[in-house]
Amino acid sequence: MKFTQHDLGNLQGGEIVEVTLSGNAANVRLLDSSNLQAFKAGRRHKYYGGHAKRSPVRLQVPNGGHWYVTIDLGGYGGSVRSAVKVLPGPLAPIREMPLSAVPSLVHHPDVPPGVGHMDQSFDVFISHASEDKDEIVRPLAHALKQQGLDVWYDEFELRLGDSLRRKIDAGLARSTFGIVVLSQAFFKKDWPNYELDGLVTRAVTGEQVLLPIWHNVSKQEVIRFSPSLADKLARSTATHTVEEIAVEIADMVKRSSEQNS
Repeated sequence: MKFTQHDLGNLQGGEIVEVTLSGNAANVRLLDSSNLQAFKAGRRHKYYGGHAKRSPVRLQVPNGGHWYVTIDLGGYGGSVRSAVKVLPGPLAPIREMPLSAVPSLVHHPDVPPGVGHMDQSFDVFISHASEDKDEIVRPLAHALKQQGLDVWYDEFELRLGDSLRRKIDAGLARSTFGIVVLSQAFFKKDWPNYELDGLVTRAVTGEQVLLPIWHNVSKQEVIRFSPSLADKLARSTATHTVEEIAVEIADMVKRSSEQNS
């Protein structure tokens, strides 16, 4: 299917994307990197927007990350020209005609600075390389929060002046599940490997469940990095969207909580 793609770069949650259309009515989708790839591959994906019969269309960015807009005619004839600009937010909600089941545009803000977390327990701890934040980690963290989970993710928990090692150790110790995003960047990093050592130690002692996610790596590459990790059941971003992975993890966490209650 033919479509026009606009790369918006990194945006902050709450900013408004304004799409101006000229010509036929069209489908307007606001997608993050993971869902853009799923859309291009014809797989199920999550988007914000719908079938636009009027212009301009305004969509609020739900969370920080790398965002894109796609415009298509849904396989019908005709033509449409489009222009996109980013406005400061927030603005009042704009009702859009649904393309299908349009996800909620409600933005759940991060915990504000200054709120104490030292005694807080977490459902999941996310270990990752910073190079993977935009494409998968940040969207995954927000998707897990939208599933109702308490998530230890550095952008949620670390504040100016915090002790990095102390906050990471506290997060590791107080998390029931440990997610590790394995990638080429992860394999080369010291801090992610420090976190992984903590996750593996707690998994071996039965204190925590380790959940690997493979991001643009093959099984052979994971085996070379860690044969024990390659043997664990994992999910790959090549076959699952961030939202599908988040739903599966949330189901696992909730089942574990019910069994232990």
